[in-house]
Amino acid sequence: MSTTSLDSRAVGNCLACPYRQERLFCNLSPAAAQALAAITTLNTYSRGAMLFEEGQDSRGLFILCSGRVKLSASSATGKTVILRVAETGAVLGLEATVSRKPYQTTAEVIEPSHVNFVPREPYLRFLREHGEAACRLAEELSNTQQELFTELRSARLARHTEEKLAKFLLAWSGKTAASDGEELVRLTITHEEIGQIIGATRETVTRLLADLKRKKIIETKSSRILVRRAELKNLLKT
Repeated sequence: MSTTSLDSRAVGNCLACPYRQERLFCNLSPAAAQALAAITTLNTYSRGAMLFEEGQDSRGLFILCSGRVKLSASSATGKTVILRVAETGAVLGLEATVSRKPYQTTAEVIEPSHVNFVPREPYLRFLREHGEAACRLAEELSNTQQELFTELRSARLARHTEEKLAKFLLAWSGKTAASDGEELVRLTITHEEIGQIIGATRETVTRLLADLKRKKIIETKSSRILVRRAELKNLLKT
């Protein structure tokens, strides 16, 4: 599903969203969906905007209707690690909202995004009044844990940094790719940010991308990258 099509058809009206049935968190009965929409506010964010910051008291949850948001955490020494890049359909700040604890990560918008905000106390009342929503909540939390485990396992089992970069490019392009063919994608994060995701320096990421370009596995086209997914997958097999 592309962000462009979503922008024009899905935002601003949850009940009329053509993708509502595809999303676990939003796939509610008409009555529950209407009740959720009544406590939801749509906001538009530019690149660099902060939805919430690590350690900040939870205000509520954020439903990413379009765009991308990076989730990061910092160590006591100030080192920042990007945990993942949230895509369209992600629910952010859910754990903190339900537990009434501070946000555990920082959520920064990395490309223009439409985000629905649901304040904490109205959402908790909504859960008490709609049992099916509570079931969706449990499933969403379970899926989030499963995704984090899969990403962590993939990172730990990668044999070298080039493999980690290949997996990152496959995941990034895989959100819109229809096959293992070529996919033209826009990278809205820097080489340094990619390095924070895969555990490498900016210089290493730049060098590896140049190597992939030399091998004709990727091509740069202005601010976009042409990713040859089949060749990237073959790289992981070697």
